Amino acid sequence: MNPSTDQANAIVDELIRCGAREAVLCPGSRNAPLAFALHRADSERRLRLHVRIDERSAGFLATGLAMRAGGPVPVVCTSGTAAANLHPAVLEADHAGLPLVAITADRPVELRGTGAGQTIDQHGLFGSALRCFAEMPTAGSSGSRHWRTTVDRVVSCALGSLSHDPGPVQLNVPLREPLVPDHLDEPAGGDTGRAAGLAWSAVVPGGSFAGALPLSPGAPTLVIAGQGGAGPVPPELPVLAEPGSPLWHRSLRSGPLLLAEALSGRADQLLPEQVVVLGRPTMHRSVQRLLADDRVAVFAVPHSSGDRFRPVWTDVPGTVRAVGGLPSGWEPPPEFGDRWRFADRSACAAIDRVESPRTTGPQVARALLAGVPPGSQVFAGPSNAIRDIALAADPRPDVAVLANRGVAGIDGVVSSAVGAALTHDGPSYALLGDLTFLHDSNGLLIGPDEPVPQLTIVVANDDGGSIFTVLEQGAAAYAPAFERIFGTPQRVDIAGLCAACGIEHVLADDPTDLAAELVGAAGIRVVEVRVDRSHRRELHERLRAAVSNAIADATSEPVRVAAASP
Repeated sequence: MNPSTDQANAIVDELIRCGAREAVLCPGSRNAPLAFALHRADSERRLRLHVRIDERSAGFLATGLAMRAGGPVPVVCTSGTAAANLHPAVLEADHAGLPLVAITADRPVELRGTGAGQTIDQHGLFGSALRCFAEMPTAGSSGSRHWRTTVDRVVSCALGSLSHDPGPVQLNVPLREPLVPDHLDEPAGGDTGRAAGLAWSAVVPGGSFAGALPLSPGAPTLVIAGQGGAGPVPPELPVLAEPGSPLWHRSLRSGPLLLAEALSGRADQLLPEQVVVLGRPTMHRSVQRLLADDRVAVFAVPHSSGDRFRPVWTDVPGTVRAVGGLPSGWEPPPEFGDRWRFADRSACAAIDRVESPRTTGPQVARALLAGVPPGSQVFAGPSNAIRDIALAADPRPDVAVLANRGVAGIDGVVSSAVGAALTHDGPSYALLGDLTFLHDSNGLLIGPDEPVPQLTIVVANDDGGSIFTVLEQGAAAYAPAFERIFGTPQRVDIAGLCAACGIEHVLADDPTDLAAELVGAAGIRVVEVRVDRSHRRELHERLRAAVSNAIADATSEPVRVAAASP
């Protein structure tokens, strides 16, 4: 067996021993030994292989798999610009704390700096986003006994076994020719370390943070939860959780709008004295204003994601007073939570009464979350999609909501949704805007021999970037320039695009038609709903006014409202 084949088999075998059950591969020449090793492992059902032709989409497929796989997910590519195209997914994995293992094939050391084709400096390619970088000793060198322990080290870093900070790693693998097995049916090999009786390192799962926060037990307390935030929260406490947080099923749907009223002085009874932050809340401006407000004591519970050069708790304005866990056995007074729950009921009723003569994004989000069966998974796109879910959809404990909230970019969302769906036993759905869908339409390109999930992608097609209509640039003063540089209509025939990719396409006339399209689908299908964005800014102003009026009409001392389950 030639050295490169032997080394590749050892790498794949050790990845499997360390818990890898899913792997993503992009075709190439220099990474051929790894491709053959992965193909053999897939044929032996030791892991499941996914092949994609585009490295950017492949990287996000791997991040989607990593959200639910429960172990490290390697993505393997060839050298040169192919490796560089993994960078967006590496950044997402960095900020979301996902154990992505970027395995980049490389030219042997002697070819670096010689002008050889497809040869770049792959050291430091992903900068500070990595938890660690390691280079495999070249096959045939005296360092061959370290093949397996090198894999162990990078997987341990990816899982956060010692740092409690999981995230992406890079294993750079210089490979010399020959790059193909001597015989396709030769034994798998790859047992250099094992055959020599050498030990290798066990990967130990990480621990948890201990120490109770110095909270005032009787003070009005609000919990803010973002991605990664979890833990037992007393049922008396009101919770504002973003979709994607494990606590979303407890979230008060109108919370961000109610919080804006409290901060403005129009609902003083809802302003907390102390706030506990779990995970990484990034979506709502009113939440960021609260965390920066000097009137409020802010505490944080650390979470298992984030940049290794920052502590693993959220503190954008620099106001966190202490970091720790919620006190055990704490039973907060129920009155503050009662006021929030009463206000939320009044505000949600007012929100739901706001009508529009045209189909809106919030209507689509509400219909989708109401229509999916129990046990479903919904992948929320960035910008309006996840915000529409937060605003309009009733949180459900029987539906998991996922999202790329590490960097919260538009990159690779179709691929991430596919990856997450491949690791979910029940039906999966995604809610995307048209620009998000088009940006990663490569994610629809799945070869005939590849695993295909049961995934329905709902595209709220408003022909452009409607998120900008509710931001500063959407004001009337900027209307002459808005459509070209922010609205960016594309006029793409989504049905034609799906047909070209061999994907089933359905056009739903309005949100009420969605329910019929959410059951019984096999494979990937796209349900397009046409949405009007021309009045989105005005709609949001009406929603804010409806909440303000509802709060003004509500009493500050409501009747007792049942607390949520922990």
